[in-house]
Amino acid sequence: MIYMKRKIDAFLMEWKNNPGRKPLIVKGSRQVGKTESIGRFGAMNYENVIYINFVEEQKYKMITIDGYKTDDIIKNISRIDPSKRFITGEGKTLIFFDELQEFPDISTALKFFSIDARFDVICSGSMLGINYKKIESNSVGYKTDYEMRSLDFEEFLWAKGYDGESVNDMLGHMVELTPFNDVEMSVYCSLFLDFCILGGMPAVAREYITKGTFEDSLAIQRQLISDYKEDIRKYAGGMDQTRILNVFNQIPPQLAKDNKKFQISKVASGARFKDYRGCIEWLDDAGMINICYCLNFPELPLKGNYDETKYKIYFADSGLLVAMLDEEAQDDLRANKNLGVYKGALYENFVGEALVKSGYNLYYYKRDDSTLEEDFFVRTASRLIPVEVKAKSGRSKSLRTLIGSGKYPDISYGVKFTGGNIGLGNDIYTFPYFCAFLLKQYLKLQP
Repeated sequence: MIYMKRKIDAFLMEWKNNPGRKPLIVKGSRQVGKTESIGRFGAMNYENVIYINFVEEQKYKMITIDGYKTDDIIKNISRIDPSKRFITGEGKTLIFFDELQEFPDISTALKFFSIDARFDVICSGSMLGINYKKIESNSVGYKTDYEMRSLDFEEFLWAKGYDGESVNDMLGHMVELTPFNDVEMSVYCSLFLDFCILGGMPAVAREYITKGTFEDSLAIQRQLISDYKEDIRKYAGGMDQTRILNVFNQIPPQLAKDNKKFQISKVASGARFKDYRGCIEWLDDAGMINICYCLNFPELPLKGNYDETKYKIYFADSGLLVAMLDEEAQDDLRANKNLGVYKGALYENFVGEALVKSGYNLYYYKRDDSTLEEDFFVRTASRLIPVEVKAKSGRSKSLRTLIGSGKYPDISYGVKFTGGNIGLGNDIYTFPYFCAFLLKQYLKLQP
């Protein structure tokens, strides 16, 4: 099986090279590649790896029976499996606790592993957000966190054989406002369309790269959807199971509407925000969705300046949205690569996903009278930048109003992502969709 280079690879090496490193917790939704990346890192950088999976090997939930100190835990692991060796010394032993969500109690031991410092420890799990308050309270100050997501477009390019120079060249085009030539536009647009249809789940991307076609990709995507729904049934309690599933299933049809604000009233008869708020937070904590909150006013700061009752919901991986489209839309999308099948919802989901994977939180703005609306907002140290996503080329009335009216002092220019080339006009910087993953790097280079 081919290994696809991931951004966590560089982070893991930085972590290991830090002499003051603490136990590491890698969070992320299911099937984003956590176990594979950590396992490969361990095999390449340690003489000995102790791998414990709390789902597959329930017996290891007993290792804290005598307490949480390092010696007690090692003793009990050795009693369960005498073949496991604990070699002390730099680069000798990595202890990898996988599926931590099944046994969050082990996080209490991270304090003792950190103080002891004889062994490196990495924990990972697919539903950690759900139990993270308990994990946080048990190990505060004695751990490092990393959130892993599915592949972004840069990692997809790596998997397709493109190196860092290609990405640097794309960023150079943006900084210098140099349009891509016809070959570059054709190649990158084609790659990006494939990425949009597939999403970033490693199993789907690997199948596509191995076979060179979309064969079996939809079946894998739909199996992932089934697995996600099974997680909801397994980890959500009581009545919330049905409510969470209802919200999850309602995301595609609500995104298909011109008004993409998520409406709880459409989820079920008599549904109220106060009853469903926790369900939406559950899906967010589980890493299945990205929530985009409506700003009270388009100005800085962003945090604290939004209405928690008004939001749009996007899938954390666009491949999940694609897999939930109806049969006719599926046929049109895969045969004709027609991304307009959901009234721009797919484009918004792609760009929102790219922003989140770059480290942004999602915010939008819509005036109550609907006379002004903007898809996303990001910020620099001193500026608020409206970001517009256009399914088709056209005028950007709201973007021009935000920039040119003089009513919004934090905004001096805007960014628009379209299917066209690079351009600048009326303080609006236009970039192709495939450049969205580079926006944060681009803005850091601006004065």
